[in-house]
This record gives sequence, C-alpha cells and structure tokens, in this order.
Amino acid sequence: MKIEKSIELGGRILTLSTGHVAAQADGAVMASYGESRWVKREGRPTDEEILSARLIDRSIRPLFPKEYAGRDVQVIVTVLSVDMENRPDIVAAVATSAAIAISPIPWDGPMGVVRIGLKEKKYLTNPVETDIDLANMDLIVATNREAVIMIEAGAKQVSEEIIVKGIEAAQKESTKVIELIDELVSEVKPKKVKVEKSEISKDLYKKIKNDSLKQIQELVPAMAIMEAGYSAMDELKRAVLASLDDSEKAMGVKIFESLFQDEVRSLILSGKRPDGRKHDEIRPLSAQVGILPRTHGSAIFQRGQTQAMTIATLGAPSLEQLIETATGEESKRYIHHYSMPPFSIGETGRIGSPNRREIGHGALAERALIPVIPEENEFPYTIRVVTEILSSNGSTSMASVCGSTLSLMDAGVPIKAPIAGIAMGLVVENDKKYAVLTDIVGLEDGNGDMDFKVAGSKDGITAMQMDVKTLNLTLPVLEAALAQAKSARLEILKVIASAIDKPRDGVSKYAPKIKIIRIPPDKIGELIGPGGKTIKKIIAETGAQVDVDDDGTVFISGVTKESKFFRAKKDWFTYQT
Repeated sequence: MKIEKSIELGGRILTLSTGHVAAQADGAVMASYGESRWVKREGRPTDEEILSARLIDRSIRPLFPKEYAGRDVQVIVTVLSVDMENRPDIVAAVATSAAIAISPIPWDGPMGVVRIGLKEKKYLTNPVETDIDLANMDLIVATNREAVIMIEAGAKQVSEEIIVKGIEAAQKESTKVIELIDELVSEVKPKKVKVEKSEISKDLYKKIKNDSLKQIQELVPAMAIMEAGYSAMDELKRAVLASLDDSEKAMGVKIFESLFQDEVRSLILSGKRPDGRKHDEIRPLSAQVGILPRTHGSAIFQRGQTQAMTIATLGAPSLEQLIETATGEESKRYIHHYSMPPFSIGETGRIGSPNRREIGHGALAERALIPVIPEENEFPYTIRVVTEILSSNGSTSMASVCGSTLSLMDAGVPIKAPIAGIAMGLVVENDKKYAVLTDIVGLEDGNGDMDFKVAGSKDGITAMQMDVKTLNLTLPVLEAALAQAKSARLEILKVIASAIDKPRDGVSKYAPKIKIIRIPPDKIGELIGPGGKTIKKIIAETGAQVDVDDDGTVFISGVTKESKFFRAKKDWFTYQT
C-alpha cells in the first residue's frame, strides 16, 4: 500500500512516499521536491555524487547506536529526474532519513536537512539554483529534534554572526522535515530491532584498569604528537588481552578502548591537553614560498606535525575542467586536488586514484578559496592547485587551505584576500562541562565529539565543515567554537603574511602569458574559418593557443613573451611575428 505525506517547505512541496518501490529493502522512500526526485541507486559515482554521499553519511552516522556497530547498513540513492531549480542533494538526504526511519534499523532519528541561502540580507530556505549562484552563503545543516549534527557551507567572507543566524534558521526549518517523517513513520509503524547494551563485568573492568591505566596515562602524551602512533597502543592492548580467557577478550577490547578514551577526555576536561597545550593554543606554525624552481607557484605550510606542500599551475582558458552533472555540463577554472600518501602517517600502502576522503578534502579546500579567486576578465587563467600532504597529525584539509593561499600568491594570482583555515574540536560531558579545542590533533579528533573545520579571511568565513559524534551540540557551543576559530584564523594569517604579504606583481617566467582581444561576435566565423582552417593556421604559425568565447572574447596564450602574439588590424584582427 502506498503511503504519501507532503509539506510546504521554502515555497515548494516536499513529498515523501513509500510502499510502492523496492519492496524487498528494509526501508525505501521516494522523495520529490519540485520535480527533483531521488530513490535508491547503483553504479560508479562521480565526484559530485561522492560529495553528496559523504554529506548524507556524515548526517546519519551519529544517530546509530554504538551497540549496532559491526552490522552492515547500506543506503543507495538514485536520481530519477532533475528540474534544474531544486538541487537533488537535499532531497537525497531527506529521503535517506525517511527510509531509515521507517526501516527496522535502530536509529535515533529522524533528522532533517535543509539548505539556507543568504541573498540581499534575506535567509532563503532551499533556494533555487539561480539564487544559490547569487547568494553570499550556501549553508547546509542537518539536525535532529535537539541538536546540530552536520554542517557544510561555502560563503563569500560572511561574519560568524550571519552563520549562526543561518544555523538557527536551518534548525527551525528542519523541524518541519522531521515532523513530516514522523507522520510517515506513525503510519508505517516499523518494528525496530532491539539493541541491548552488554553488561560489563565489574571484576574484569577492575582487572584491566589495574593492569593498563598507568601505561595508558604514559602513552597518551606520546600518541598526541604522532597520528599513526597507535602501534604502541595496540601492543599494550595485546599484552592486556593475553592475560584474559578467550571468553573475556571481546569484552576486554571494549573495556581497554573505553579506558583509553576516558583518559584522553578527562585530561582535556581538566584543562590540559595530551600534548600540553592550552585549549585555545595553536601548535607551532611555519610558512615558506617559492620552494620549487620551475613551478608557477609553490609553498609549504606546517602546523605542528601536519605539513602540506602545495603547487599552483596556471594554464590557458581552454584547460578548464568540464564536468557532466545531472543538471547539465558546467566548467571549473579553479581546481584543487588533494593527495595524502601513506608515508605521511608513517605507513606503507597502495597509491591509486583519489579515495572518498581525498576527494572530500580537496573539495573543501577548493571551496574555501573560490570566493577570492579573481574573475576571468581580470586574470584569464585556468588555475590548478595540488596539495601533497607530507606529514599528517590533524586537519590536513585546513593546512591545504593555507598552502593554497601561499602558492597562489607565489604564482602571482591576484586573490582578493588571503585565506586560512583551522580545525576545532570539542569534548562535552554536559551543557555545563565542555571544552572547545583549537587546532586538534589526530588523537583529539578520534576521541573527541566534534571536528569543525572553519576557513576564511580576516573579514569573514568562506567555507565550513562540521561532523559530530555527540547529540549534545548546542548553538552556544557552536558560537564559542566560531569565536575561537576566528582568533586562530587571524593568528595563522599573520604567519602567512610573514612569508608573502601580497601576490607577486607578475606570473612566473615559466607560466604562459595571456593576452585578451575582443572582436565583434559576427567576425568569429572568419577567425575560425571553414572547418577551423584559419584558427589552426594561426596556431601552427605562431605557437600560441587561441581560445574564442561566444561573445567575441579571444584569449591568446603562449609559453613565453617571445611567442608570436596578436594585435588588431583592419577592423578586427591579425597577428604579428
């Protein structure tokens, strides 16, 4: 039997239906918003689909009970149609929330997801595509009934106050989505799988604590300075388990890991950190530019044990990246690629195509810089930035942001403002007792409750990404984290300025030189010639690359100033030697 529920959200109808698709799945929901629809999908995902999948995963993961760990839960989402106005990612997330909620899977949902835009000082709920393109802020927030669960945002240097008000607006609108899913659940009446918490033997707990606590307390500070320092922890765990009966070992692992996590968290809540820093203290910073002789721009940024080498390369406009999406073809002239090889954490491993994490980190770093990249008519280059993580211990994505700023300025790209990023953490016991941490290391990330990445200029935020492992994150805590992040960002920007305080006056001698000429659009055919004969001849004789836009803008690029360039002749165009 088909069950369907609808509400009005952002001036359009959001509809959820079930009972008529994927009957053998534990939960299947078709969601539509406007004429954009999503259901379950299969097939190799594109980068855009990977980023949408990560957004969904980060929203639903904190709501599964810990006792359900180890069991497979697979969510497959497929786009059925796109109306070119309503982005499918929000519909996909809502459909996922509804599908899990009506399934037998134990889950502390539902959660609601909305996009909030800011246009002409007005907050828009799930803005249409044209409004997103013109908006000063693109903020996606996932919440349950009480807390913020996930944040993803890009912005044009907006203030922390604007961000907080946007999150407040998102919480209010998410409530409508949650109530809609609740209506669907009340009619479906799913029988949830019961998950029972295993009883911990007090005697076993006492034994393991006596055998390992002192070593754990010695181990924590050492592990704080090396992300891959878990081999010593594993060695200690094996030694502890060796003294247990086989029937006790499964529970022994849980007890040991709980003791370790409790030690890290109690240390932080006492006012200290595993590496001895204050809660708001950044690790030592350094920045260098021009480290590679023939690249167009290069830099190394280091924060503690995290070290990122970033290289900027400039190319002709024709080298922009073309991307096929569900909404059509689009192009990118600023591209960031991120790589984290195994040696960066002291390990060996396979190197291949970028994994989901690398794609996500590269996209976040790219988003942070896009608001300050000059327009094409001001700087007509395609810009590719590559970050190689040389050493990792906390927030390599934000190190990539800082490295991007340095390498772009070293390459002579006239960015509108330097951008820096910082990762914030949280350990929370209750709404009265919590600690907000600046510049978290891997140990604090793994045992804490929040990973909150914030990037921006001295004037405002350009990108954010937040994941949590707690359902106790409130707006006051978020406000405190944003204020602390701003202080850290300003401190990092000073270090960046000490290495290079403004973009270089010109591009590298190894970068292509580009000249722009504008011709009447009706002369484009003459420039190209029959079958491209004329433009091919020009390219062959001059050695320059020639690209023509539909409006008559002609981009001529050559490797050196000695390349044969073009100038106006007669009433439109010719070239000179």
